[in-house]
Amino acid sequence: MNISNIIASMIQEMLEDEGYTEIQRNELAQKIGCVPSQINYVISSRFTPEHGYIVESRRGGGGYIKITRATYDRNSFKMHLINSIGQALDENTCRAHLKNLYDRDIIDEKTVKNGQNILVSINGKCLS
Repeated sequence: MNISNIIASMIQEMLEDEGYTEIQRNELAQKIGCVPSQINYVISSRFTPEHGYIVESRRGGGGYIKITRATYDRNSFKMHLINSIGQALDENTCRAHLKNLYDRDIIDEKTVKNGQNILVSINGKCLS
């Protein structure tokens, strides 16, 4: 398992109990045995609004990063999804949205596979 997967798994475990966690980059990096920038990379690529997370950070000596699993009712979630797409949708963002919709039981596995098949057929070109 690569270091990014280890970091993501550890953060996922922290989120399981209460749906949020507060971490200090340097402490987590020491615990895992990596540099703090790797923590930043994982948070910025895997814990995004498209993936259903809200990330807040506070700088300084006692600074922390707070990651919250976003909770929405069905209508609010639809508006969040529409607003996060904007004018164009790239393949990775589309895949993240499909996973997030599936994880929240809004779409079923067949719909996810259909969406992924569409992405494969357009070969990663930007949807706009």
